[in-house]
Amino acid sequence: MLGAMEGVLLSVATSEALLGIVGNTFIALVNCMDCTRNKNLYNIGFILTGLAISRICLVWILITEAYIKIFSPQLLSPINIIELISYLWIITSQLNVWFATSLSIFYFLKIANFSHHIFLWLKRRINIVFAFLIGCLLMSWLFSFPVVVKMVKDKKMLYINSSWQIHMKKSELIINYVFTNGGVFLLFIIMLIVCFLLIISLWRHSKWMQSNESGFRDLNTEVHVKTIKVLLSFIILFILHLIGITINVICLLVPENNLLFVFGLTIAFLYPCCHSLILILANSRLKRCFVRILQQLMCSEEGKEFRNT
Repeated sequence: MLGAMEGVLLSVATSEALLGIVGNTFIALVNCMDCTRNKNLYNIGFILTGLAISRICLVWILITEAYIKIFSPQLLSPINIIELISYLWIITSQLNVWFATSLSIFYFLKIANFSHHIFLWLKRRINIVFAFLIGCLLMSWLFSFPVVVKMVKDKKMLYINSSWQIHMKKSELIINYVFTNGGVFLLFIIMLIVCFLLIISLWRHSKWMQSNESGFRDLNTEVHVKTIKVLLSFIILFILHLIGITINVICLLVPENNLLFVFGLTIAFLYPCCHSLILILANSRLKRCFVRILQQLMCSEEGKEFRNT
């Protein structure tokens, strides 16, 4: 039975999950409709669609596991169920970070202003960059899956007294956690570097504009600032997401602590919920579609009120 605080936090987490699903479904549908209309899926459309779909899957996995763990933990008793959930979580979480990193690199190569020959070479060969990122993703899976298999086969994860528990030392848990998420950390570091380079590019561009004393509207600076805001918001929200997931992993060492588990879940769901909204507002095409839908909904509501009067 959930307490009052646990019930409130679970309601908040569920609301965040639903908003995240709706927001990411909207992003995926808009890009798919554009693909159908234009008979072509551009790089940015493919990345946004993949990011949205991976987040939808991640949210469904986390919220389903959470509700089963809280209300019907006995359903998780078969070892193959928790093994399947672990594999799905690894695939979706790492795909999610891969698409987000690809999005940041795509914007970086399109927006940043550097004269270095390496940057210019990468800018002309963006497909090679994506091939390298795909290699990083595959290597990440190659390292992650054996760790989970070993934990399951060695019976480090056991179902005892209506709850899942991890039977290993804290140091061993930390090592396994780092190996499982090694690819995520690598991609996240790449994103931090990209954000840092974009800030440098913005600073250099601003200095150039000041030296030229241009009175024209600087669209390049606006694009720089908008992109940096999106990247920084992702970094902050993803750090919160990692903290929430880490709290949920710690709950395996502290059984029967639903309050801590639901609190971690609430923090973890901030990322797919809020960042999808930020992407919609930052992308002019998505924003136009979103505003158009809101206007249609408002007009339909006004029409209903008019008919009722």
